[in-house]
Amino acid sequence: MIDLARVKSHLKVDDDEEDALIAGYFEAAKSHVAMHCDRELVEAAPVEPDQMGITPDVEQAILLLVGHWFANREGVAMGTISTTVPLAVERLLMYRKRY
Repeated sequence: MIDLARVKSHLKVDDDEEDALIAGYFEAAKSHVAMHCDRELVEAAPVEPDQMGITPDVEQAILLLVGHWFANREGVAMGTISTTVPLAVERLLMYRKRY
């Protein structure tokens, strides 16, 4: 499973000031990925059909979401040009989604 140190490394955060915020984004990202794929995230190899292990692509999707939310803490960004991070997340998870 991804730990807080790995997430902070991805975010390039060294101090502990925002650990609670980062942990909240991390939990939300795992929940988002699980709901997006309609599967329960598990640390070990999946045992049931409705489970999904945290493979490198799933880990990267979680880290991308956390990074996006950490950098963009408001619901709306004014006066900026944006690119879509969710597309990258969707691509990483596309084949895992149940239809």
